Amino acid sequence: QVQLVESGGGLVQAGGSLRLSCVASGRGYSLSSMGWFRQAPGKEREFVAAISTNGDATYYTDSVKGRFTISRDNAKNTVDLQMNSLKPEDTAGYYCAQKRRSGNAAYSYLYDYWGQGTQVTVSS
Repeated sequence: QVQLVESGGGLVQAGGSLRLSCVASGRGYSLSSMGWFRQAPGKEREFVAAISTNGDATYYTDSVKGRFTISRDNAKNTVDLQMNSLKPEDTAGYYCAQKRRSGNAAYSYLYDYWGQGTQVTVSS
């Protein structure tokens, strides 16, 4: 059984930074791409960033490029999301997800396991 646990969310002023972490337990982490998604109240869940199994490829949605950085440590079974220059529109619940199937990393239906999420609130 795979479990994903996120941490690091909180309240920050616009322009500030937060670092989200996700710890994976169970089998298959090192064989899986990992992604971060977010969902704001009243909106659909959207792709934020993803990283390949060995970390050599990363993907970002346009709105976070240059501000967010995804990284992973396969020795520790962790994937992090460093978020800089935060904006009020980044406010959302952020979810870590694990994907073993091939396909576009931005497609949430390809992810097999999800964490419970961590809330990020950016004040103006």
